[in-house]
Amino acid sequence: MKKGKITADMTFGQVFKMSPEAGKMLKKKFNLGCLGCGGAENEPIRLGATAHGLDVEDILRELNELIKS
Repeated sequence: MKKGKITADMTFGQVFKMSPEAGKMLKKKFNLGCLGCGGAENEPIRLGATAHGLDVEDILRELNELIKS
C-alpha cells in the first residue's frame, strides 16, 4: 500500500488511487457503492459519509487501517 494518511477532506477518488481495495471494503463494511458513483472522483469523504448518515471517523479509521496493511 502507499504511505500517507487518509483524511476527511480527501476525495474517494484519491483514496482509490492510494488503495484499489478501498472500494470493496467500503461496500462490504459500510454498504457504500463509491466505485460506481460518478461523484466519487470529486466528493470528499466527509460529504459522502454525511450524505449516507455514516460516521466519518469510523470510515477514516477503517480506510487508514487498510492502507497500513
